[in-house]
Amino acid sequence: MSTGAAGHVARSTVRSAIRPYPETDDVTRRGAPLRTFLRTADRVAIDSVYEPGADDSRDLVLVIAHGFTGDADRPHVRRAARALSRHGSVITFSFRGHGASGGRSTVGDREVLDLAAVVGWARDLGYGRVATVGFSMGGSVVLRHAAISRGARVDAVVSVSAPARWFYRGTAPMRRLHWLVTRPSGRLVGRYGLRTRIHHRQWDPVPLSPVEAVPRIAPTPLLIVHGDQDGYFPLDHPRMLAAAAGEHGELWVEAGMGHAENAAPEPLLGRIGDWVVARAG
Repeated sequence: MSTGAAGHVARSTVRSAIRPYPETDDVTRRGAPLRTFLRTADRVAIDSVYEPGADDSRDLVLVIAHGFTGDADRPHVRRAARALSRHGSVITFSFRGHGASGGRSTVGDREVLDLAAVVGWARDLGYGRVATVGFSMGGSVVLRHAAISRGARVDAVVSVSAPARWFYRGTAPMRRLHWLVTRPSGRLVGRYGLRTRIHHRQWDPVPLSPVEAVPRIAPTPLLIVHGDQDGYFPLDHPRMLAAAAGEHGELWVEAGMGHAENAAPEPLLGRIGDWVVARAG
């Protein structure tokens, strides 16, 4: 779904008024969230929210990359942000085609430019350590970003419920997703039923796959998390990613967990935050 290579960094060019979230009153009292639109290298506006940590030391910020059909305002994204905010500052954002962001979703291809813009903003805010935490589609994006974005280096990467390879149709949910993305009627359902605007073009060229990206991340610390009840991607996906990572990667297979943000329990999010604090930088 791309017409060119993705991977350049864009800085924030527009700062909007502060718009605090009612769900994060505890964060707002410590320091008001800042909501702004960032411009990617291909000029797409990305809705982004910075929420400073308790001490606002500008030491560590966790950038959360949501899954397909999510956005920065979805309850499951807000829940993950609240849990991870106990470990540092947090930036959430909406990928292109999602929420208030511009453009149309390319389902993991040019989204690497969205993440690069947000990581660049985190550095502009003065943070010495930046970690990316991605779920499902966002999990594949954080892997590719860490592998190819030399100008927006991160200090740790967490990929949750990500695929290892593209075009997987081995489960019923993934067959439904392919219908949603590839058929005009599916894209209408995406726009009006799921609030996700999907690009009609096929990938050209096909982006680097997650399993191809993983070896290029070293020596940046990498954590791969996957539920053993994931209905989208079976356990061969995280095992392929872990094998490709070798000694620089770590794999957690979570008993009873399903897919992505919706299924991630609070204790797991806490352990992810602890891992990031210990391994980033």
